[in-house]
Amino acid sequence: SPHPDDDIISMGGTFMRLHDQGHEVHVAYQTSGNIAVTDEFVTRFLDFAVGFQEMFDMDDAKSKEILNNAQEYLSTKKNNQIDTPEIRAIKGLIRRCEAKATCKYVGLKEGQWHFQNLPFYETGTIEKKPMSQTDVDLTKELLRKLQPHQVYCAGDFADPHGTHIVCFNVVLAALKQIKEDGDAWIKDCRLWLYKGAWQEWNLEDIEMAIPMSPGQVMKKRHGIFIHQSQKDSVPFQGSDSREFWQRAEERNANTANLYAALGMTKYAAMEAFVRWEF
Repeated sequence: SPHPDDDIISMGGTFMRLHDQGHEVHVAYQTSGNIAVTDEFVTRFLDFAVGFQEMFDMDDAKSKEILNNAQEYLSTKKNNQIDTPEIRAIKGLIRRCEAKATCKYVGLKEGQWHFQNLPFYETGTIEKKPMSQTDVDLTKELLRKLQPHQVYCAGDFADPHGTHIVCFNVVLAALKQIKEDGDAWIKDCRLWLYKGAWQEWNLEDIEMAIPMSPGQVMKKRHGIFIHQSQKDSVPFQGSDSREFWQRAEERNANTANLYAALGMTKYAAMEAFVRWEF
């Protein structure tokens, strides 16, 4: 999952189906997604943290200093000013907590979610660093630890600032290098690509379609709602003014309608995938 919500937005129905059918499912969140959290949302959490300390009379001087510095910085922050490392860490923590809550909602247990924080992303600005071997090595390390039979990766490269294509290239490079090294498990590994908030596969390209019932559509919607920092108005949602849950539902429903128009069974929604040979 390039950002901490692409898993539930792009393949939430499949994500839940895999778990419900007894597969061991792991999620790797490739980046922190910290620049997509508004300052107002951070202020809300800072106020809670300060109130929590005061309510329980917690005298932690270091944490109080961090909170006070963060509040002071945000109160005087100018447009396009880069956040301090502390603010970026708080924004990343907010998204991390939302991602963990989503995994727990699906039914995953501790140890089945992994926060990679790939270095290319952590610039504090919209412009990111190029992919490096360090990003690839971190991904290889996790893949070798899990030795998955299937890898689901973001194939929607139309996200506004190019994070998804870099994340895809990191995974692809990692899988290719593992294959070149001759790891035996890689022979049984398949790479599937999903699309999400930005676009959908052309019907003739789809190689696997996962149907969803109305109940599963609602469960996916509630999973997306857990990402409160990304609900309503978010900084980088592109030219599409719809919320992410609306985009996902309309896209999945449209895919199901296209299959129904071809004479196949009518479902409430469908998530679509394309296999990528590496």
